[in-house]
Amino acid sequence: MTKDAIDWNEIWEEQYQKHMESNCEVECANIWEKKEAAKRFWNMSQENNAGRILKTIKDLGISPNSRVLDVGAGPGTLAIPLAKKVAHVTAVEPSEGMLAVLKDQAEKEQIDNVFCVQKRWEDVDLKKDLKGPYDVVMASYSLGMPNIKEAIQKMIDASSKYVYLYWFAGESSWEATSRNIWPIIHKREYCPGPKCDVLYNLLYQMGIYANLEVFDFEHVNRYSSLEEAFDNLKSQYKVSTPEQELNLRDFLQNVLEEDNGSLVMRGSSTRVKMWWDKNTIEAPRTIN
Repeated sequence: MTKDAIDWNEIWEEQYQKHMESNCEVECANIWEKKEAAKRFWNMSQENNAGRILKTIKDLGISPNSRVLDVGAGPGTLAIPLAKKVAHVTAVEPSEGMLAVLKDQAEKEQIDNVFCVQKRWEDVDLKKDLKGPYDVVMASYSLGMPNIKEAIQKMIDASSKYVYLYWFAGESSWEATSRNIWPIIHKREYCPGPKCDVLYNLLYQMGIYANLEVFDFEHVNRYSSLEEAFDNLKSQYKVSTPEQELNLRDFLQNVLEEDNGSLVMRGSSTRVKMWWDKNTIEAPRTIN
């Protein structure tokens, strides 16, 4: 069977659905509905991502006149610093908590050129909800969408030039943790989501010969106490019963490390950046 005989969008959807089923069918956005959780995510991103944020912005094809669309903007990890360098940023983010933190940060830093849209990307109407055109459309680790082909095509339609996607190669550190803890808490295996191999083949099938950059990323999740770590992670690991709570506490006691008066969980992952100029897209390849 050749690659052109494979429907890579279907492969992505199958892997996505298996991941959702093993993950108790909770979408990523639901984890961040509470502002406190989103604020913690913002704080950790500032500790872990300072260098990545600077490099990401430096490598984007932007100018002071650029208009940027950030799909799955989270708490504004990229949207806030980007807004200081471009004319306009539209931030699409479904989570109420994440968007609240983004707006607070924009107000704190006196940024007034960020337009927020609280919707899933799949539900966005390009004409009614957005303020295009956009020179750059980007999605940074926010591709948790079942029909990824449709989602990418919508990004292409929203862009006048560049599209940037950031995703994962291989098992991420939190997936490795979930793989170890899921059988203990939920009595079943954890299925990871689709990775960059499926994504790149899909792009190729769409007539997109994307540029590709692979890089390693190390991060630290820091907590003041075991209780804080438990409160922060119990929703991520879908803990709901007293037995599951006990199992999670035992697990955290074994994996958390002491570091200057804090408890930390260290991790690393391999990530990819894929980008292209929409004007170079060729005719889609036929699935045989």
